[in-house]
Amino acid sequence: MNIAMNLTSLTVEQENFLCSFNTSTRTDCMKDIVFSLQFLDDPDMREIAESTIAALQGMTDGEFSTRSFNSAYFNDDDDDEGE
Repeated sequence: MNIAMNLTSLTVEQENFLCSFNTSTRTDCMKDIVFSLQFLDDPDMREIAESTIAALQGMTDGEFSTRSFNSAYFNDDDDDEGE
């Protein structure tokens, strides 16, 4: 098993979670998530937050900057406006 690959991989849940935060830099994103932990009462959301922080810690700033965080739940191509 390639540990480096696991550390830089994000689950769909983690990627969607990141859509709620400032993703301009990896460091800012981690700070925002850490700050948000005090407001997360749901154990499942806390688990996603903590696993996302761990994944972000396992990647470099360069790896992070190549990613685009767009929610899988919302896709502009599915917009029905104008029909």
